[in-house]
Amino acid sequence: MTGNVQPSNKVHADRNSEVGILITKPRGYLAVKSAFLLGRVGSLNARLVELSGVAAGDHAVDIGCGPGQLVRALGDRVGPSGRVIGIDPSPEMIDYANSRATPNCRFEGGAAQSLTLPDASVDVVTSTFVMHHIPEAQRTAALGQMFRVLRPGGRLLLADTHPTGKVLPAAVRLMSRFAARRTDDPHAPGHHADPLAVIDIRRYREALRAAGFGTVDFTTIPPTTGVLVATKDA
Repeated sequence: MTGNVQPSNKVHADRNSEVGILITKPRGYLAVKSAFLLGRVGSLNARLVELSGVAAGDHAVDIGCGPGQLVRALGDRVGPSGRVIGIDPSPEMIDYANSRATPNCRFEGGAAQSLTLPDASVDVVTSTFVMHHIPEAQRTAALGQMFRVLRPGGRLLLADTHPTGKVLPAAVRLMSRFAARRTDDPHAPGHHADPLAVIDIRRYREALRAAGFGTVDFTTIPPTTGVLVATKDA
C-alpha cells in the first residue's frame, strides 16, 4: 500500500530534513491500510516475518516502522532473547508505537538514510511500504545504510505495493493520483505517468547488488504486495 493514499491532513513532506513524506496520523493510517489489504494485515505481517528469515534470539530493525505492527510481529518471532528496534521519522508514529511496545521491542526516531545503529549490529532489516516515501536522491544512501548495519550473512527485506488482477492496480493508480493533488512532493507516485512503476520494489534489485548484497530474490504475497529479500555475503 502506498502511504500517499492518505488525505492531506495525514501526510506532509518535511523538506528541511529531507526525510521524505511523513505520515502523522497513526489511527488513520491503520484504518486505510486495513481497508486496502482487505483486513489481512496480520496474515501479511506473518508472511513478511517468515520471508525475512528472522529467528529466535535475533536482533532486527524495521525501518519506517509506522505504528509498529511489523515490529511486534518480529518481536514475537525473536522471543525474549532477541530484540527489535522500530525506526521512523514521524514523532507521532513513534509515540503511538512506544505506547504499545512489548518488552523486547523499542521505537526511536530516525531516517533510513542516516541510521545511527552501529556497523554490523543486526541480523535482519525490514522496510515495508517505505522506499517511495524517501526522496529519490536519498534512496541509494538508505540502501547503503541498511547494508552497513547488517551483520555478514544478514538479510534485508524490502516490500511495497504490487497489486494483482484487474481491479487493484486500477484502484492504486486512482488513489495515488487523487493523493498527488494534495501534495506538491514531486516524488509522490501520483505525479508520475505510471504510479505502479514508482512503487514497484523490483526497481531496487540492481541498486541492492551495487550496495554489496549477494543474492536478491523477488516474491509476491497476493493480492497486494511485492517483496525483495537480499542477503549480505558472509
